Amino acid sequence: MDVKEMLRQVQSGRMSVESAEEMLKNLPYEDLGYAKLDLHRKLRSGFPETVFCQGKPDEYLANIFQVLYRENAEVLGTRATQAQYLLVKEAIPDIVYDPISRILTARRPDCPARQEGCVAVCTGGTADIPVAEEAARTAEFFGCHVERIYDVGVAGIHRLLAQRERIEKANCIVAVAGMEGALGTVIAGLVENPVVAVPTSVGYGASFHGLSALLTMLNSCANGISVVNIDNGYGAGYLAAQINRLAAGKGDSQIK
Repeated sequence: MDVKEMLRQVQSGRMSVESAEEMLKNLPYEDLGYAKLDLHRKLRSGFPETVFCQGKPDEYLANIFQVLYRENAEVLGTRATQAQYLLVKEAIPDIVYDPISRILTARRPDCPARQEGCVAVCTGGTADIPVAEEAARTAEFFGCHVERIYDVGVAGIHRLLAQRERIEKANCIVAVAGMEGALGTVIAGLVENPVVAVPTSVGYGASFHGLSALLTMLNSCANGISVVNIDNGYGAGYLAAQINRLAAGKGDSQIK
């Protein structure tokens, strides 16, 4: 339960002080022995803890999801496999899996999703979409309206310019590209709002599994551009959601 809601219930008399005290014992984290789940994170940062599924032992994963879902009424997992999805689904039947982004999500009916403001997620090519979808679905989970603008790489820049009006409406733009990674610089030169550039490991040998795109984005001559790690769609989506939240909170969002 949200701490603010718990305090409201205590104030109104719908919850006893003793019950609230029992619930607060799990703050700031719950120790499972093999994991210390940060149940206080949403109160501190506005977003709950996310589960990075890759590499987690099967015997721990489902329980981690169960606890976070129980305490937060929602849960997001990244880099999940189909097998992990089936495992978690046994514990949380409502869990949803997207095989492209490899994201797992579940949300209780009493925790409705919001979609405020606008984040635009753009890709250089179709091969960049898995990373872009990780960013897009992360931003959506954290309350953003997302515009997907895919396959607008600079090799055919007219495709990007044709979408300029949609891109300009966004409070934040996520630019996902491999190869030489020029998309972020070009977009940042066209818009006034922040750009989060995501280098992907897409490309031929000299791209060095995304290092070439990463260095291009880090050395961008455009202003207002930040860069996350190679293939880190989740990090880009999270940052975009934070930026969008600030803009939407000031009433500057273009899409309500």
